[in-house]
Amino acid sequence: MDRGNSIIPKTKGEAVARLASLRKTIEHHRYLYHVENKSEISPEALDALKHELVLIEEAYPDLITPDSPSQRVAGAPLKGFKKIKHTVEQWSFNDAFNAEEMHDFDTRVQNFIAKAVGRKVKPSYVCELKIDGLKVVLTYEKGVLLTAATRGDGIIGEDVTANVKMIESVPLSLNEKVSGVFEGEVWMAKTTLERLNKEEIKAGRDPYANPRNLAAGTIRQLDPKIVKARTLDVFIYDVTALDKELPDNQIDELKYLQKLGFKVNPHFTESKTMDDVIAFWQKWQKKAPKEDYWIDGVVVKVNEKEYQDALGYTGKAPRFGIALKFPAEQVTTVLEDIVLQVGRTGVVTPVAHLRPVSVAGSVVSRATLHNEDEIERLDVRIGDTVILQKAGDVIPDIVAVVKEMRTGKEKKFVFPKFVEDIDGSVSPIERIPGQAAHRAVNKNMFAQKRRRFYYFVSKKGFNIDGCGPKVIDALLDADLIANFDDLFTLTLGDVLSLPRFAELSAKNLIEAINNARTITLGKFLTALSIEHVGEETAHDIAEAFGNIAKIRKASFDDFNNIYGVGEVVAQSLANWFADEHHETLLDRLLAEIKIVNPEKKTTKGILVGKTFVLTGTLETLHRDDAKAKIRALGGEVAESVSSKTSYVVAGENPGSKLDKAQSLGVQILSEKDFLKMLK
Repeated sequence: MDRGNSIIPKTKGEAVARLASLRKTIEHHRYLYHVENKSEISPEALDALKHELVLIEEAYPDLITPDSPSQRVAGAPLKGFKKIKHTVEQWSFNDAFNAEEMHDFDTRVQNFIAKAVGRKVKPSYVCELKIDGLKVVLTYEKGVLLTAATRGDGIIGEDVTANVKMIESVPLSLNEKVSGVFEGEVWMAKTTLERLNKEEIKAGRDPYANPRNLAAGTIRQLDPKIVKARTLDVFIYDVTALDKELPDNQIDELKYLQKLGFKVNPHFTESKTMDDVIAFWQKWQKKAPKEDYWIDGVVVKVNEKEYQDALGYTGKAPRFGIALKFPAEQVTTVLEDIVLQVGRTGVVTPVAHLRPVSVAGSVVSRATLHNEDEIERLDVRIGDTVILQKAGDVIPDIVAVVKEMRTGKEKKFVFPKFVEDIDGSVSPIERIPGQAAHRAVNKNMFAQKRRRFYYFVSKKGFNIDGCGPKVIDALLDADLIANFDDLFTLTLGDVLSLPRFAELSAKNLIEAINNARTITLGKFLTALSIEHVGEETAHDIAEAFGNIAKIRKASFDDFNNIYGVGEVVAQSLANWFADEHHETLLDRLLAEIKIVNPEKKTTKGILVGKTFVLTGTLETLHRDDAKAKIRALGGEVAESVSSKTSYVVAGENPGSKLDKAQSLGVQILSEKDFLKMLK
């Protein structure tokens, strides 16, 4: 039995306890999600709990019970609707989460078909986008819509015919007078959700969470007029019964649905190999955010109906199909410890050490807990099962605790009074007045010094190519650098003395350092790691003063008078530049580098008076280039979204800034819209 996966308990006793907690928790949240249309946790987090359940049951098959959530379709019809018994039982697909699981599926399919038909065959597959909406079952009699029902528990659903008739993309009569049962997905457009949320906010109500939940809630409204006003949509993807012969493959079936007049998602394709399937899945991970509907994976089906019939069904799912989910942006895992980390400005951050888990395509074992107040707000304890979120390139974040999973052995975390440095020495911790954060009293801790150097050479600072944390560590450990200016006095011989450095790599590092000697004033200020001074604040200061000489002479009042710089930041700047050690550091640095002063801000550009916030990854522009273009046209760039924000430019994998913009009613621009505006 393979128990190498860290998520699988090592003993049967531990497995029994974990399975009991998982089953109870999954049933609770599945009932809320499928029956009540409520979500206490995200669908991705629920998927993660179900996936863990399946993995443990596979490792301990004798612990599988008939009532396990893995053995049946969830949900039951609501009492407020007339019940409809499905003429064809409704199934749900099993899930896969990575390429390895898909190759296992391919092997199972080929082996099963070989036994069923008595020969080896290699089926082709059809890939269809998995739309995140609400399943609907449509019954037509002689080409006319008879009933529409929800999936319910797979045997009995809810009669939502009157509401489905309000969906314009559902044909009331087909192009052929056939009788049959057709399945699809009801969904709501992202742009529709945005419109409805603006109306909710204007009326003083809370905005809706996501289009899937709103679509599900809308289709269950008792008043069809509400359904019509909310403009739902539908994609039809399957024929489960027909009074004539069905096409002999899935591709032709989808084309036949289109011929009948159904709206079919156009992004389906035939794949000859499993590698082709995986390539399609990987491509749509990047493309999905650009569509106006939510996509949470790819449905993969054997194309040939002959082989589909041979494969048949298990107790809960078809053997011929599987749902290949996109890498989840929310998963569940266990918090094993909380460790303090000292940042470059001395701020002490509690970091969660997690049982390793894959989220958004990468394995994560650490997540920030931000500060003591956040730990108390979450009520997170060592040993808890937690929900981990990662959006795009954003650092993983714990967003909630699954408290139903608690056993009573979890331990509360008490914020310590001291923090240990790399060399074993300790520093007292103090809470920063008026803030939630703590900091180390000793501002010269070695751990803090390392992080300041990491930031100094990073893309946000001097952007020294090939000079990452490992190189900085080696230089510090060899006592070759102690202050920032030491980097610019390194010789080829100094670098060659380091382990794992040959002549070519040493020359490349020296060349990269020399290439970085010219820097803009804004980036220079950013690189200094002045407390409370981020990229945008540094840019504002650079633009306000124009050169480093004026900044060095500035007073608290001078800094405080800059738009966007508050008293806390102004005091931090005044204190930093008044420190005699920093005076000496600046003198030495300015002897080694050249600072490019900012151009005078234009007052005639088309973006004058407009403030932009950028979020997500832009496809055709580097973010720094986008900021430069905005400023060149007279616009402002801010780090956070507020009521004063004019536009939010959203690229791929936007983070929480997009959510805040939607809640505040700030106009959101796609990259395409943004580029049009610049022209």
